[in-house]
Amino acid sequence: MRFLLRLASLVALAAAVIAGTIDSIQSVAASSVVMTPISDAWQDVSPTTLTSLQSSLSYYIHPRFYTLIFQWLMLQPAFAVFLVIALLLWMIGYKKPPVVGRFTA
Repeated sequence: MRFLLRLASLVALAAAVIAGTIDSIQSVAASSVVMTPISDAWQDVSPTTLTSLQSSLSYYIHPRFYTLIFQWLMLQPAFAVFLVIALLLWMIGYKKPPVVGRFTA
């Protein structure tokens, strides 16, 4: 299970690096800071899953959850969201190093 969590963390980290690279290229081209929100990136990759997730959240969970939390999250920069996801997955899958010695205090 730890392997899968670390692998998912690596994939999220790779997505964060790609999103950050795209944002930096667009920032240089526009001569101003450009940060793509996660909703725009998701809309470019798979618009049907975004709309189905939005409708599912507002129907099954609660409409206020959608308006408060989900819309706030969708306005955040894509690279930052992927970095936080990568960090959380890595922390869950982290293995503490073994204690050296049998009776170490």
